[in-house]
This record gives sequence, C-alpha cells and structure tokens, in this order.
Amino acid sequence: MSHFDTELDTSGLNCPLPLLKTKKVISTMQVGERLRVIATDRGAFIDIPVYCAMSENPLIDTTETDNELIFIIEKGAA
Repeated sequence: MSHFDTELDTSGLNCPLPLLKTKKVISTMQVGERLRVIATDRGAFIDIPVYCAMSENPLIDTTETDNELIFIIEKGAA
C-alpha cells in the first residue's frame, strides 16, 4: 500500500457522499500530499477515478476487496 498523509473513511455512505467528502478533503490539502479514501459504496469505483482524471489529482493506487474500495489520491497542482 502506498504512503498517505490523510485518511478519509466513507464506509457506509452512499453515492454521492464518498465523492463529495473526497473533494472537500482534497481541497484543504497541499500539493503533493496524499489522501487515502476508504469506501464501501461501489459507485465510488467509477466516481473517484473519473474525478481524479478530471481534476488532475493523480490516482496513485486502487485496492478492491470484498467489502471495501481503497484509493490513494495525490493532490495535484491544478
């Protein structure tokens, strides 16, 4: 698993809350810092990678288990 600076656990929250909370936390971070997001809503599997691509916040790692999705996102310069 990749290094991260901040963790956001959105377990139990349904779409669009995992994405909205992710966007809020990323907006407070410094360029280069990494956020680890834990989600149980399967919609996050689509929403978070699309958000990362559109916002130029690189998606560093994605891990999927039976129960959760884990994303490592780096705060980009944009």
